[in-house]
Amino acid sequence: MVDIVFGFDFGIKRIGIAMGNTLTAQAQPLTVVSAIDNATRFKTIGELIEHWRPARLVVGEPLHPDGAEHEMTLRARRFANQLNGRFNLPVELVDERYSSAVISSRRGEIIDAKAAAIILQQYFDDHANN
Repeated sequence: MVDIVFGFDFGIKRIGIAMGNTLTAQAQPLTVVSAIDNATRFKTIGELIEHWRPARLVVGEPLHPDGAEHEMTLRARRFANQLNGRFNLPVELVDERYSSAVISSRRGEIIDAKAAAIILQQYFDDHANN
């Protein structure tokens, strides 16, 4: 059975979303949600979930380079918990320390969906042999 999987790069201003499937295990950028308020964010995310029907959600967990937690670590975990609570889907956290650093971008380009694709690809790569 082939399952769709969503990846999220959580941010306060924007949330990047990527998608992939368990057959090809290849992630691709999907969209960026730019809503500030939670109601609008989760409404948009809910519409995407209803349309694509992912079986699992993956959220990037930001950490300092030495692995220490910081404010955004806690915010990303809270977001992951909210996704699980609202949509009743399994949610996994993936270390995202260097996801944005490996993306080449032009000035002003919004890279959040690309960062989400890197996070999701890391998930697929980590689970390839499972």
